[in-house]
Amino acid sequence: MNWLITRIAKMRVFQGDLDNHLVRASMVLIYFMFGYQKWFEYEAQGLVPFFTHGPLIFWMYPVFGIRGSAYFLGVSEWLFGILLLAGFWNRKVGLLGALGSVFTFLCTVTIIPFWPEGWAAQAGGFPAMTLPMGFLMKDVVLLAVSFYLLRQDLQRLAATESADDLSEMPVMAHERS
Repeated sequence: MNWLITRIAKMRVFQGDLDNHLVRASMVLIYFMFGYQKWFEYEAQGLVPFFTHGPLIFWMYPVFGIRGSAYFLGVSEWLFGILLLAGFWNRKVGLLGALGSVFTFLCTVTIIPFWPEGWAAQAGGFPAMTLPMGFLMKDVVLLAVSFYLLRQDLQRLAATESADDLSEMPVMAHERS
């Protein structure tokens, strides 16, 4: 078994950043698809219960109204998707997208404890979820993915900054010989 694990671990696909690229590309796709939905009336109406039970987003309806809140979310999702996409080339911009993504999913995950009838009573309650609760549970994973991207970008930026700091150090006379 160890031989098989060693062989698989040495495969080229597991040597680079494929995991980071796949996760980043997945998040970009999710943001663009979910952001697109926000421009339609059916989606704006479907979001009403989520906004009304969200301790971090309840304020949006009084400020923007139903359609305005949906547009705000759509624009935010597209913005974070674009920033994450740009993160393929620019880690600092990707870092902004990852920060926005973490914030987004913190907002949606906090709805979970406040969702009325989130656990299916006819199935014995917790852990049997109702459909809206199941929809929100995916955001737990998306929060973890967002944190992963944030960590990756921070580590790469820190490594780049360290390398830049070393290259800017003056060369001492005894080091030249």
